[in-house]
Amino acid sequence: MGMQSDTYLPRREELEQYFDRTAARTWEQLTSEAPVSRVRQTVRAGRESMRACLLDWLPEDLDGKRVLDAGCGTGALAIAVAERGARVTAIDISASLIDVAVKRTPDALKEQITYRVGDMLGAEAGGYDHIVSMDSLIHYPANDISDAIDALLRCTNGTSASLLFTFAPRTPLLMLMKQAGRLFPRGDRSPAIEPVAESRLRELIGASQSSRGVRVSRTHRVDTRFYKSQAMELVLA
Repeated sequence: MGMQSDTYLPRREELEQYFDRTAARTWEQLTSEAPVSRVRQTVRAGRESMRACLLDWLPEDLDGKRVLDAGCGTGALAIAVAERGARVTAIDISASLIDVAVKRTPDALKEQITYRVGDMLGAEAGGYDHIVSMDSLIHYPANDISDAIDALLRCTNGTSASLLFTFAPRTPLLMLMKQAGRLFPRGDRSPAIEPVAESRLRELIGASQSSRGVRVSRTHRVDTRFYKSQAMELVLA
């Protein structure tokens, strides 16, 4: 499985280079308790708040359930759901971040989590009770997000499953920040995020998923100055 759009593949390659080479050490520090700058402190706080939200949306008891962490990064969410009893497949495009995730996984949970390097949409189809994709789709335009949602939903068990994902909300400030980012040399900034209007995303999801009984259950936005992301939960009836 995977997407072959003209925008998805180039951006995926850009992200792979950034997270696997340019910023691997930065992200290892950001997702730890190591001292970071004030700007990165707000990003860390935002990511922790978002992860807490997504975990709150998942059942407390996941014993026997299968969970896919699509874009697992350094493994914090995968470890948290494994602690609830889930069997987790955790995929990330960055081999460097996967290495960190494996090192951080407690020995008692290593048999419950299968880490894989590759496309977040490359999981085997069928069988997952819950899929989580935190801040893995924020670099893609609305049409690619919609296509990715379709690909991820095909990996679920098909009944009573949920897909939790985040996107960059289209706000005036976020659009301004995106434009300002273009003033800096490419080597000094991360790949651009793609702010998406919630109404547009709902429209695309409704057009592609309504026949399958997929509906938006809830949303939640996290804003900590330099971290702005919005979570959305899709459920299958």
